[in-house]
Amino acid sequence: MSRHPTIKWAQRSDKLFITVELPDAKNVKLKLEPEGKFLFSATAGDDNVPYEVDLDLFDKINVDESKSSTTSRSIVYLVKKAEEKWWSRLIKQEGLRPVFLKVDWDKWVDEDEEDGKPEPDMDFGDMDFSKLNMGEGPSDFDADVPEGDDDDSDTEEIEEEENSEPKAAVPLSTEPKVKA
Repeated sequence: MSRHPTIKWAQRSDKLFITVELPDAKNVKLKLEPEGKFLFSATAGDDNVPYEVDLDLFDKINVDESKSSTTSRSIVYLVKKAEEKWWSRLIKQEGLRPVFLKVDWDKWVDEDEEDGKPEPDMDFGDMDFSKLNMGEGPSDFDADVPEGDDDDSDTEEIEEEENSEPKAAVPLSTEPKVKA
């Protein structure tokens, strides 16, 4: 019995990106049919476990202009749509989608944003990363601590308690501490 590899997909008005995540795939076979049939099979692993996928795509495709690229981790298909239009889903089947079928959020673009978004080479444009706090110094969370409040008495008390015998639990007060 064969298994289903994880399939990720994204679309543009004129094409589909279909990625089959199957590390070290061997004997890869793909058959595309103009009416929208996507047939994939391969083996993977030391035991040559068979994997298969048979999808009825939402609409017709152009087999002659479709391409594929294989890496050690996945097989990526660029499937050309027969008509330039947005599909409401990848497959004809309505209702719950198969669990092995996932959206490829790295390549996804909404229909109304297609013209302004670069292709999936992850161009970050004019984004200024210097304003991001990556653990290098104070963050917005430190803003509520008044400067000069270096009272470490609570810390010392906790350290002393850690070194002593365990005590019975004492309920925490909900009253705010007020310094005189």
